[in-house]
Amino acid sequence: MSDEVFYLLFLFGFYATTVVTYFAFGYGVTWFNARNPERKIQKGRGSGRRRKAEIRQSLASMFSACLPLTIGLYVQQKGWAPAPWALHWWAAVPLFVLCMFLYDTWFYFMHRLLHTRWLFPLHALHHKSVAPTIWSTYSEDVVDNFLLQSFSAVVVFVVPFPPAILIGQRLFEHFNGMIGHCGFEYFATSTARYPSPLLCTTFHDQHHSGFRYNYGNYFSFLDRLLGTIAPNYDQSVKIFEEEVPPLTLRRAGELADVQEKSD
Repeated sequence: MSDEVFYLLFLFGFYATTVVTYFAFGYGVTWFNARNPERKIQKGRGSGRRRKAEIRQSLASMFSACLPLTIGLYVQQKGWAPAPWALHWWAAVPLFVLCMFLYDTWFYFMHRLLHTRWLFPLHALHHKSVAPTIWSTYSEDVVDNFLLQSFSAVVVFVVPFPPAILIGQRLFEHFNGMIGHCGFEYFATSTARYPSPLLCTTFHDQHHSGFRYNYGNYFSFLDRLLGTIAPNYDQSVKIFEEEVPPLTLRRAGELADVQEKSD
């Protein structure tokens, strides 16, 4: 089998995996959200009217998200980029963390570039989802999505990551992106606010509602360093952390019935 055929099959296989997990994880999280309405970040703002349009657009954009990874792996295989490092068990975690930091840097500056007046027309579609849902994760122009995800096609010329690290990062980004757009907060802890560089769902949700803040993806340190962190981000996380009821697997009505019987 030629390299071209192999990576073409890889592209469509990875795309199929992305689509299947998009729906499976999406319905699972939607089911969980319905049982924890207090966790909704933008309370009182509906977000279901655009669901069909978001899903249709996502089916196209998911393909453009898989394409850069395939290009990166292909150019490594053809020897057009430095030969990838051998992957040893003791190096897997450090390499994955390094890949995350580099991707976050790429995402931050590319994201800010997409918010300039010259490129925002490409990014405007994604911001139609003011109150994002898990279905809006990939609801963006295919060129917009390709630019954000083109990290995998570029980084191989700079850092020779093993293919498994690049694939792992793309898979992690797939699920991380869906959680970041789900519209409900489940990860509000002290590790998601200052002085920690980590973040939670509220971070990207505020980017959709406030537009001019929170451009990072995995970490908040570039936003804090460059003054683009939402002024109320840390306080919003603390409120969720301290005031929101515990998680439940029961529907709101079922929980009320149980409480009434116990009284």
